[in-house]
Amino acid sequence: MCDRSLISSTFVTNALATDPATLADTARQPFDIRAFDAPLGAEVIGLELSRPLSAEDFARIHRAHLDYHVLVFRDQRITPAEQVEFSRRFGPLQIHVLHQFSLAQNPEVLIVSNITENGKPIGLGDAGHFWHSDLSYKEKPSLGSMLHAQELPSEGGDTLFANMHAAYDALPAHLRDATEGLRAEHTYLARYAELQKRSPWRPNLTPEQIAQVKPVVHPVVRTHPETGRRALFVSEHFTTRIVGLPEDESRALLDELFAHSVKPEFVYRHRWAERDMVFWDNRSLMHLAAGTPDHLRRKLYRTTIEGDTPF
Repeated sequence: MCDRSLISSTFVTNALATDPATLADTARQPFDIRAFDAPLGAEVIGLELSRPLSAEDFARIHRAHLDYHVLVFRDQRITPAEQVEFSRRFGPLQIHVLHQFSLAQNPEVLIVSNITENGKPIGLGDAGHFWHSDLSYKEKPSLGSMLHAQELPSEGGDTLFANMHAAYDALPAHLRDATEGLRAEHTYLARYAELQKRSPWRPNLTPEQIAQVKPVVHPVVRTHPETGRRALFVSEHFTTRIVGLPEDESRALLDELFAHSVKPEFVYRHRWAERDMVFWDNRSLMHLAAGTPDHLRRKLYRTTIEGDTPF
């Protein structure tokens, strides 16, 4: 088990090392962190992300993110550039392979939206259709993602989060034994054709885009690099097979893990409010978009922070 306080302190020191003089002069903000009555998650009330965060405030947010896995910052009136700046406090940002849905002035921001203009989608409208962890199909999957509400539907549009630490801890003995030491393949293309058939948001990928999403192999159970906690790290969206097992055994084990990992006792359902900023830990969670009625508009801005190679 890793020493949480030591790792967290090291992380915060590194994250804040870019401009210590500025941070030293930054005033602290009074804010509250209130845990949800749920298997994960907390809301942050009173903090303005459009203002520079002091080292102490950032450390408190970082600690809460590790403890609760999802943080909901209420009523955030920030620009895309400010979202990018805050996201970068946690690490380098990753640009989505569907770069045509990025903001022109801030390519680190992916538009998640079902809106069409002049007959063309302005964003990725079916993001999160299947349970997944963002960018698990990369050599360095995402540390975390931030999603900022721009335009919300009057009904629908919820996001579900499943706690993969809790799912691992609750594995029956036979499944825990079966997963020990296994590795699985992840690929962005696993269900791309299926999604392409049902929606207008999935364009044909160029050879350059396909080259960006070559299959990768990760542990079925990963260790969180900052807390040392173990978590399931397979998903119905991107995980295709378990390396070294016959196809039928691989499929049966993955299906059992998928079903177990999203049991209601592991899930928090987020009902969006105006200007919510939601920041989740992709090393600890999977998430799912519950869906929005086609006739209602929904638009959010997403930034994605690069993580480490899973171990």
